[in-house]
Amino acid sequence: MSGTRVDMERDFAQLLELLSHAWTAPEEVAARASATPQPMYVDLATRCPVKQIGDLMYEVNTMADIQFITKHHDVEQGTRYLGSDRPAIPLGLDGPDHRKYRRLLDPVFTAKRIAPLAGQVHALANELVDGFVDEGAADVYARWCEPLPSIIFLSIMGLPMADLEGFLHFKRMVLSNDAIERGTPEERIAIRNEAITWIQDYFNADLDARESEPTPRDDMIGWLLSTEVEGECLSRQEMLDILGLLMIAGLDTVAASLACFLSYFARNAQQRQRVIDQPELLRTAVEELMRFESPVRDGYRKTSADLTLPSGAVIPAGSYMVLSWAGANVDPAAFANPLDVDLERKPNPHIGFASGFHRCLGSHLARMEMQVALTAWHERIPAYSIAPDTELVYAGNPRAPHVLPLVWP
Repeated sequence: MSGTRVDMERDFAQLLELLSHAWTAPEEVAARASATPQPMYVDLATRCPVKQIGDLMYEVNTMADIQFITKHHDVEQGTRYLGSDRPAIPLGLDGPDHRKYRRLLDPVFTAKRIAPLAGQVHALANELVDGFVDEGAADVYARWCEPLPSIIFLSIMGLPMADLEGFLHFKRMVLSNDAIERGTPEERIAIRNEAITWIQDYFNADLDARESEPTPRDDMIGWLLSTEVEGECLSRQEMLDILGLLMIAGLDTVAASLACFLSYFARNAQQRQRVIDQPELLRTAVEELMRFESPVRDGYRKTSADLTLPSGAVIPAGSYMVLSWAGANVDPAAFANPLDVDLERKPNPHIGFASGFHRCLGSHLARMEMQVALTAWHERIPAYSIAPDTELVYAGNPRAPHVLPLVWP
């Protein structure tokens, strides 16, 4: 496994070029920024399963094609550098290297391992609600959706809560949200470099302190320091490549999902009342909203061989592909009545957590956090709506309304 800052910049520049070609029609741009992009995705999946968007660049919009691509051994990650200037572990790896590190990390994120954290999540969700419930209004993204999963993850990692703002700033720099969507490609690359330098300096200082201690701490970083891969302890660089990715994943995806889900319930009172009256429905409701809202809209892959997809489209070797999880999740060929939100939908084979070899490592943690947090929210604030005269704007990948003003009695 190799990588350099130059490789990272080249990888990010290729991603920016790919995204500059995708969904450029004005009506598609407007739909993606709205609260209801799903009809557009149904149209794309039906009318345009595979679309060439540039030289050796394609967007793929259907479930069958995407499942084929993500399970094909001649397909690689399209972007490898998240949270490090080397390929992220495990997301930025393919083949034997990827499998090696997934064997290491998968046991940490099993549903059984995650379950005992539910009480802590419920308490933290309530603690944050305490700070604004009596006001009758709040920007809920800023005051609840964004900080809650970040606080939980810092606790799991064994990092001080005082460092939360620094990590949120890192997240905003490194992901394709507000800070990174402005400026020239060179300016965006500079932002990414600044973020990588910050996170590596932070973790190097923390690891230096830990390595001087006689026994590992009882947290995720302590566990990683004491584990072995094929008989050898993780190197400092491997630790940085793992920790950078874990922080990105832990700080943003659940925040975006909670914002999407609260926005949906605020605009659909009857559905909200169902989960209040039957809180046991939240398990399947979270799955259905992961399908319908698809907070993580897209994934990126590159093929090293010619691919003939189930739709009949041929993708040449060396092509980059935008895989639309959001399109696949409302593909009429995969879901009956895809634009209907059925909170009891079964089966529900959505790919809101991606699919294939690189399916989300932390999906069990994310599911638990969302179910428990939404339960706590509705126990405290059962009736709420979007503040008057508000037009929600969804941005980023993960997609979210980064300003979410709610009001309640």
